[in-house]
Amino acid sequence: MSDVDGFDDFYRGSRQRLLGFVYVLTGDLGEAQDAVQEAYIRAWQRWSTVGGYDDPEAWVRVVASRIAVSRWRNLRSRARAYLRHGAVESVPGPGTDTLAVVEAMRRLPEEQRVAIALYYLVGMPVADVARETEAPVGTVKARLSRGRVALAGLLAVSDLEEAADA
Repeated sequence: MSDVDGFDDFYRGSRQRLLGFVYVLTGDLGEAQDAVQEAYIRAWQRWSTVGGYDDPEAWVRVVASRIAVSRWRNLRSRARAYLRHGAVESVPGPGTDTLAVVEAMRRLPEEQRVAIALYYLVGMPVADVARETEAPVGTVKARLSRGRVALAGLLAVSDLEEAADA
């Protein structure tokens, strides 16, 4: 019997028991399914070893329960932090100027968009943008120059359209 067939038989024969076990531990079917799925993934990755154990199901059961407990601890830590620091203040949506810039950026060719984003938003020097995009420095400078001119034109058109609508 191949490893795949052996694992498939093991999975089909044990999945319901393991899911039920972890569900009882967590009280949350979705969390239980996620933990069991992760445990089976780990078992498959190590099947040449786990498949040789006297009781591979016990190994998967321990792994699944540890995953579930780890997630529970993570959620508990988040809840404590929330209680300690309070709710995150809501972040206001983007303004009309930001939306106009984003819309104008979408209309630029990808190379210009990437160069402008790396240079102006990330703050990378031209030489680093060139290295990141695998383009010569002169090409990056040209993309930045053409992109700025195109953006200025696109934003001016958008300002004229807004003025006409008002």
